[in-house]
Amino acid sequence: MANPSSRVRGAGSPARRTMSAAARAAAKRAGRPARPEQHGALGAEGPADEAPRAEEQRSGRTLLIEAPPNGWEDPPEPSRESAEERPEKGTPARWSGTGLLTVALCVLLVAGLAAAAVLGWQYREGRRAERAREEALAAAQKAAPVVLSYDYRHLDRDFARARACLTGAFRDQYLKTTKTVVGPTAAKYHGVVKATVAAPTGGSPAASVVSAAPDRVVVLLFVDQVTRSTQVSRSRLDLNRVRMTLTRTSGGWKVSAVDAL
Repeated sequence: MANPSSRVRGAGSPARRTMSAAARAAAKRAGRPARPEQHGALGAEGPADEAPRAEEQRSGRTLLIEAPPNGWEDPPEPSRESAEERPEKGTPARWSGTGLLTVALCVLLVAGLAAAAVLGWQYREGRRAERAREEALAAAQKAAPVVLSYDYRHLDRDFARARACLTGAFRDQYLKTTKTVVGPTAAKYHGVVKATVAAPTGGSPAASVVSAAPDRVVVLLFVDQVTRSTQVSRSRLDLNRVRMTLTRTSGGWKVSAVDAL
């Protein structure tokens, strides 16, 4: 078989130059330098270099092929615009200006709705607390004289009326105290206690709201108590300050605590 290298013309031929350029381009793309061509002293292949070239062909390191009729053509380089338009792998897609504006508007809308809901709830709670102040203050002024008064001649009736104004644990405590302490003492010494909410002449009762919530109100009252019994020669007047806590129940505002200050 004839040596394939003999089919290629001299180094100065167009086919040879085209093949060399293709080899250099392929070596450049592969990241390694192109193997230089071996030429004879006169720039053409001669008998002296045919043996090494045949050896290279047998070793598989060099392969000489015929150039196509139209010559070798390098593949087109990718354009800068296409490289910029295609996002690299692992790179998040960029938001467009319209997308960012839409997201911002949605966030602002949600925040505005939440703020409106909170303000609406606070407004309703404020209105409820304001109504609670008025209702509980009136209930305290009405309940104080009933809870803090009694007469030994009709203790059961007085204590029953007082318990109707109470609620919760304080109601149970009042029942126990009046049954074991206040009732027997009042019956023994003919005790009579009459309580009224203090009020200046021609003025409103001395009562005010300390704190108010829709279902719980604390009221401060100035209460005058006149006491008569066989233990004292004449009536005694006590000027007291009373802190009364009222709780909203299904039956209206009821007293849930009374503290003397």
